[in-house]
Amino acid sequence: MALIPVANDVLATIVTTLEMRRRPPLRPIPGSRFRLVRWERPAIDRYRTLFARVGAPWLWFSRLVMADAALSAILDDPLIQVHAVIDPAGIEVGMVELDFRQPAACEISYFGLVPELAGQGHGRWLMAETLARAWTKGVERVWLHTCTLDHPGALGFYRAQGFVAVKRTIETFPDPRTSGVLPRDAAPQIPLLA
Repeated sequence: MALIPVANDVLATIVTTLEMRRRPPLRPIPGSRFRLVRWERPAIDRYRTLFARVGAPWLWFSRLVMADAALSAILDDPLIQVHAVIDPAGIEVGMVELDFRQPAACEISYFGLVPELAGQGHGRWLMAETLARAWTKGVERVWLHTCTLDHPGALGFYRAQGFVAVKRTIETFPDPRTSGVLPRDAAPQIPLLA
């Protein structure tokens, strides 16, 4: 067993890949006051704003630093579906991004709600809605990643929804708080060492 040093301005996380190989049995979708609405070719600024609102507590940053052209190519791809969770006042409070670019598969690339909604049962509704959209004709595998920087209940939640862990990897990357991509007070549960 070895401890591997990581620079103070770098983060390391264990990434778990989970998958479903068959569509779960039909069951009623939990009720919700929210709606899941498809965003056709969302504007980059609007997308990034929601991405940051949902993901900053978990240090999501990849789409914030991606060049506009590269992000537009993803968001405009007909095999990518972006959905926003809309509250009764019409405010975006969550997001789901589905990637159908791999044959016979759907990756849930991003899945989350704003932090104020955590722990209230809305995730079960959102996952039911997500899976209803992911399991389209020809899909044989729905999969996603979570990591140790994610909500502490994320791995258990995904497993409770029927996903099975199939792989673990280690990812390292520059802490987005040290470069100013995210505020220094983002994700206070993860120590900022730099």
